[in-house]
Amino acid sequence: MNTPSKKHTHHHHHPPRLSRRMLFSTLIPGAILAPQAFPQNTADMAEAFRRRSAEAESKGLADPFKGITANGSIEPGLYDLHSSGVSTAPVRTAVERFLASLTNEQRSRTLFAVDDPEWRKWMNQHFYVRQGVSFQEMSGTQRDAAFGVLETALSARGLKLTRDIMRLNETLAELSDDHEFLGEWRYHITVMGKPSPTEPWGFQLDGHHFIINYFVLGDQVVMTPFFAGSEPLTATSGKYKGVSILQDEQSRGLDMLLRLDPAQRSKAVLNPEKTKNYNLTEAFRDNIVLDYAGARAASFTQPQRKQLLDLVDLYVGNMDAGHAKVRMDEVKKHIERTSFAWIGGSDDSAVYYYRIHGPVILIEFDHQQPANLRKFAKDPSMPTRQHIHCVVRTPNGNDYGKDLLRQHYLSHTHA
Repeated sequence: MNTPSKKHTHHHHHPPRLSRRMLFSTLIPGAILAPQAFPQNTADMAEAFRRRSAEAESKGLADPFKGITANGSIEPGLYDLHSSGVSTAPVRTAVERFLASLTNEQRSRTLFAVDDPEWRKWMNQHFYVRQGVSFQEMSGTQRDAAFGVLETALSARGLKLTRDIMRLNETLAELSDDHEFLGEWRYHITVMGKPSPTEPWGFQLDGHHFIINYFVLGDQVVMTPFFAGSEPLTATSGKYKGVSILQDEQSRGLDMLLRLDPAQRSKAVLNPEKTKNYNLTEAFRDNIVLDYAGARAASFTQPQRKQLLDLVDLYVGNMDAGHAKVRMDEVKKHIERTSFAWIGGSDDSAVYYYRIHGPVILIEFDHQQPANLRKFAKDPSMPTRQHIHCVVRTPNGNDYGKDLLRQHYLSHTHA
C-alpha cells in the first residue's frame, strides 16, 4: 500500500537510540559543525576525536548485528551458498601480496578475525579514529600493493571513483586548511580472516567519504556496506582542480524521476521539499527498520524497469565486472518488489534524496548540508550539490556477507 506521505516521516522506522541527527548533535558538534568550539591544539583535538569515536562505537554496536529489514524480521531464503563461477583468486593474491609488504607491526594492526566486530567499525566522518594501516604511513611499495588490491576488487570505474574521492579529500584539506585530519592518503585498510580459496575472509577500506566492505567466501563476494561521497564534489582550485565525481548518479537519479508518469511520480515523491539530510543507513545503522516506500517497479513499463536497473548498476558496477553481473542478476530477480522513492525538487538545480529499495538491495543518494565547508556556504543549513553521500546496502542480513558466513558456519564445524 503506497501511502508514504503519512507513514514515512523518517522518524518511526528505526530505533531512536542513535538517530543520525542525534549523532550530529551529541557526538560531533565541534568536530564538524563548529570547529572553533574545539581545542585548536592538535593533540587535544585528536583526543577529543578519539573519545567521540569510542562513544559512537559503543552506542552503535550496543545491539548485535541483525541487518536492515522492512518490518523488523529478516526475510529468509534470499541468499545461499553456491558457486558464482567468477574467480576470486586475483583479489586473494593481491591481498596476500599487500599483507606480505607490511612490517610485522603493521600486519598485527591490520589483521582481524573474519567475524570480528571490526567489520562494523566504519564511519564516514573525518574525525573517526580508524584501525589498520593507512596510505599515509605506507611506503611506495606498500601503496602500490594496496592499490593492487583495489584494482582487482573494483571495476575501472570503481577504482577511478576511489582515487577521485581521495583526491577531493585533499582538496577539502586545502580549502579548510586542515592537513592533520584530512587529505588524500588518510584511508585505512584492514583484513578480516586469512585470504583463502575456501574459507571466509575479506577486507575493508575506511576513510572520510569512502568505505568499502569486501567479503569473500569461495567465489562469492558481498561488497556492502559501501559508502561514496565528497565535499566538494568538484575541485575548482588546488592540486586536483577539475576532478569531479557522482555526476552520473546525480543526473540519472533525476532522469529516473522525470521518466515516471504522473501517477507513478505522485507515489515516488515522499516530500517535494528538502531542507535537511535524509540518509538513513550510514555508519552504525546496520539494523534499521525501513519499509518499502515510493513507486513500486511492479507498476513500471519495461523501459522504466531497465532504466531503474541501469541506475542500480551505476552503483553495483563499482565492483569487478564478473561479480557485479552476479549481483545485478540477484537484484533483477526481485525487481517487481523494488521501489523508488524521492524527496526534494525536480529541476536541474534542485537538491534531493532518492532511494532504491528491494529485498536484496538498498541504495541511498543524498544532497547533504554543508559540513567542513560550511563557512563558504550561502546558507549553511541548506543541502547543497557540493556535498553528496551515497550508501549501498544488502538488506535482510547479508551486509558484510553475514548471512553467507552464518550459513557457512552451519554447514562446517569450526573448532
